[in-house]
Amino acid sequence: MARSEFLIAKNPEPDSSLPYLIRLPLGEAGVVLKARDTWPRTAKVYCHRAEGWPADPEIVERVAVRSCIRRGAAVDLVLERGRENRSQIVFTRIRGGREAIFWQSARTVRQARPNVGIPRARSAGGRLTIVVDVHERYPWKFTHQQADTVRRALPAGDYAVELDGAVAAAVERKTMVDLVATLTTGKLRYLLADLASLPRAALVVEDRYSSIFRLDHVRPAVVADGVAEVQVRFPAVPIVFCENRHLAQEWTYRFLGAVVAELAAEAPASELVDRLPRAGPVPAAEPTTADVRAWASAAGLPIKSRGRLAPEVWAAYRAAHQL
Repeated sequence: MARSEFLIAKNPEPDSSLPYLIRLPLGEAGVVLKARDTWPRTAKVYCHRAEGWPADPEIVERVAVRSCIRRGAAVDLVLERGRENRSQIVFTRIRGGREAIFWQSARTVRQARPNVGIPRARSAGGRLTIVVDVHERYPWKFTHQQADTVRRALPAGDYAVELDGAVAAAVERKTMVDLVATLTTGKLRYLLADLASLPRAALVVEDRYSSIFRLDHVRPAVVADGVAEVQVRFPAVPIVFCENRHLAQEWTYRFLGAVVAELAAEAPASELVDRLPRAGPVPAAEPTTADVRAWASAAGLPIKSRGRLAPEVWAAYRAAHQL
């Protein structure tokens, strides 16, 4: 095939509560799952591992795929269509250690987590042990967050969490004055390059983005362009502007906690992904009338310029293409 496809078919198992099969173009052979619905429109769609892709599937929908990428315990799927084109398949474990697979979209995630006030609670990764770089002169204490701190030299960043003795994620802290200084001297590129070498990293600024345009001793456009340029050069290291020191500290705590939670879920869930059945080859798409008409015209067969094609033309096309 010239491009990968996302396929939805009827589940041939008559007694199954999951009436559909979805085929993800993941890996060389693809993977197949049973699904309760054809798309997560109003709620998450429950899925389950299938035995395999049927030899003669009843195709419900066939859509070209823009990208299908596995990221840890989830698979991000982007389709080639205007609406209902982005979704995610999440692999996890629920009560009793049972494996569970959920197919969700941005809309269903928003409905599951409404926009309400969030209380001061521990991060997604629980209580954290945050490593503070020894060169940080006035470090955050994280006194309002559920975290402990230790001081140690870090290869990059000012605050980090570790896994098996190695830095799993780090955050570099900057005031606006410090950001402008490192940007105009060219040091910011080297700093972001060091951060980009880590599995996950970010740079957080203790100020608003709008403060750039109130600078007096340097042209605001120079700083704005410089920030944009380094962000384009190092897209894996987000630059986040927070309103003040307190919110920058809170963002850093939540970011590092999310990394810890992701790493904790990734190992067992990755085993579920690895054990998914291989779906096998995809059947070729049926030719369209336009395809057959163009072939017949090139082959010199007598055809009408409009209307239905004669059965003999279709038979000749299938014979020529061994269909």
